[in-house]
Amino acid sequence: MPFSRLEPPLEYLHAASRASLQSFELTRLNHAANLRSEIGALIDQWLEETAEAMLARWMLEHYDLLCRQPAADADLAGAVQATNLSLFPDASSRRPYAHRAQPHYADATESLRAHLSGKSRA
Repeated sequence: MPFSRLEPPLEYLHAASRASLQSFELTRLNHAANLRSEIGALIDQWLEETAEAMLARWMLEHYDLLCRQPAADADLAGAVQATNLSLFPDASSRRPYAHRAQPHYADATESLRAHLSGKSRA
């Protein structure tokens, strides 16, 4: 889908009436909302396709084990757990780095509480 327009039609917008500007704005907002919906649907489809491809890759890597095991879903899940296989084998060796963020408004909250408690007593 090529992008056809690189700049807004400034001459048209400059010469347009108030009603035309409002109509133009609503048209652009509607088009933007439609694009957002299409993007959401595409992202959902992309995630689904990627997940299926990752499952196929995992099955390829563990093909020998899976061929020896029964094909039932419950049995397959049991076989994976019994053999301690992981969909993300490198993930167990890496520990994610996380730190607790300081509250942005802690000081303001305390001063607001003090101010409100002082007002309620007066």
